[in-house]
Amino acid sequence: MDAAEPLIRRALAIDEQSLGSEHSNVAIRLCSLAALLQATNRLGEAEPLLRRALAIDEQSYGHEHPHVARDLNNLALLLKATNRRAEAESLLRRALVIDEHAYGPEHPDVAKSLNNLAQLLKATNRLGEAEPLMRRALAIDEQSYGTEHPDVARDLSNLAALLYATNRLAEAEPLIRRALAIDEQAYGPEHPHVAIRLDILAQVLQATNRVVEAEPLIRRALAIDEQCYGLEHPHVAIHLSNLALLLQVTNRVVEAEPLIRRALAIDEQSYGTEHPDVARDLNNLAALLQATNRLGEAEPLMRRALAIDEQSYGTEHPEVAIRLNTLAQLLQNTNRPKEAEPLMRRVLAIFRKSLGEDHPNVATALNNLARLLQATNRLAEAEPLMRSMLEILLQFTRVAGHPHPHLQSAIWNYSGLLSQMGRSEAEVSAQLKTLAHLYGLSSAIDPR
Repeated sequence: MDAAEPLIRRALAIDEQSLGSEHSNVAIRLCSLAALLQATNRLGEAEPLLRRALAIDEQSYGHEHPHVARDLNNLALLLKATNRRAEAESLLRRALVIDEHAYGPEHPDVAKSLNNLAQLLKATNRLGEAEPLMRRALAIDEQSYGTEHPDVARDLSNLAALLYATNRLAEAEPLIRRALAIDEQAYGPEHPHVAIRLDILAQVLQATNRVVEAEPLIRRALAIDEQCYGLEHPHVAIHLSNLALLLQVTNRVVEAEPLIRRALAIDEQSYGTEHPDVARDLNNLAALLQATNRLGEAEPLMRRALAIDEQSYGTEHPEVAIRLNTLAQLLQNTNRPKEAEPLMRRVLAIFRKSLGEDHPNVATALNNLARLLQATNRLAEAEPLMRSMLEILLQFTRVAGHPHPHLQSAIWNYSGLLSQMGRSEAEVSAQLKTLAHLYGLSSAIDPR
């Protein structure tokens, strides 16, 4: 990337000089430069370039041209990355309308716009809205290209990831296996796209407790990307992190630690020390250190990861909330609840603002804060938080049509709190049944 940037800037300067600063070719160069800047986490530099490209194409082609839709999609993806999701959504919807008008509702470019919008809706927990868009994109691409095309594999992979997120693992697995087979046929078994599908399939297998099946897939994905990109590429770091997490789950911490440290070194070398991917690696390493009771080593890594993400995304981004939550858990575990509580409250506020009141991450934040209040004997404060947490998961279960994976533990936690508050077994059962009845889920409640 270091070698590419001066070449793109030179091409941009040549076109500006020879064609003028408002020519459509200049917009193409601006988009190329912006893409490179985004890849190196220089989002603040990329945004004005994308906005300038959009203005040029609107002036050159009018506001309803497919080139404008392309620019809107590019800008929206940057806005999504910087947590300006409402602005991003309006641009994605405008791009979709343009492409549908220009090409008709069944064109592959419409499928791309549908996928982009669906991914944003998924990120904001509007899974019921996202799923039909993904299925429509899949149907378009199957009709346009046939059932064995790589774009179909991408659509299948996206849909499988959504099904995975909604705990429909039995539905997700055949889709990701089909995507993997398509890419192996299209590109060969050693292609980076194959590595991506292998990683997703491994996650599904881990979630269904088939760790023994998952591990060779992650190792194969790692080997593919090491062969394709070299040993020091960021894609390699992703696979190293995933493999390390699996090793931790199977209590092979000694094997996991050097992999996480290698991933961290790769990302620091690739992106510099202040990149969000570095923050992710630091967080993973800190979690391992915490799990092995090296809390003094873990805490400064968590604080560094938090500082990186606050600098990269701003103080109200969901990634920042994840870092805050990790640090708060460590503070609580080291008997510093007064330091942990304001962090947990900040996590809750960020998730509510970014993801909406009914997101499962909000439920997790409510539970963590309630458990802290419970541990400090503030039961009356904890009860409404834990009740809200349970209501979110009941709502998820009602909408999704299947239980949230944390629903039963939420029921147990709330039952335990009510018992601690002096409620009888009959009173606890009645309270749970009342909540379940509100969501039409009487059969979902088991307080035992």
